[in-house]
Amino acid sequence: MVSYLYGWIASAFAFLALDIVWLSQMTPRVYRPAIGHLLADKADLVAAGAFYVLYITGIVALAVIPAMDKASLGRAALTGAIVGLLAYGTYDLTNQATLKDWPLRLTLIDLAWGTFLTSVAASAGYLATKAAPH
Repeated sequence: MVSYLYGWIASAFAFLALDIVWLSQMTPRVYRPAIGHLLADKADLVAAGAFYVLYITGIVALAVIPAMDKASLGRAALTGAIVGLLAYGTYDLTNQATLKDWPLRLTLIDLAWGTFLTSVAASAGYLATKAAPH
């Protein structure tokens, strides 16, 4: 069970590192021009932290652990991609359905990003769990 802690930490590191780079580069280029009127001046770090803890836990539970049972990095990557598509799709498509002027372009960008990012994080978690002392 301790090996999954290694997986959680690796998934978190990969996810956070990539997401920080993404958000710092894409917020001024993509998000602010598209939905700047909706963005807060400062991020709510408590809400962000809660999201990251819950989401990383979900990646490990839904993608890393089942992939370990199959001993398959490909399974971790694929399942992570599916989890990412579902999670980011839930957010973006709900916004698309309920908010005025939510840009389709933003939905498509976020779907691609969430799918890729979650796949990478699940893969990192799988590799760390596999390498962890048992």
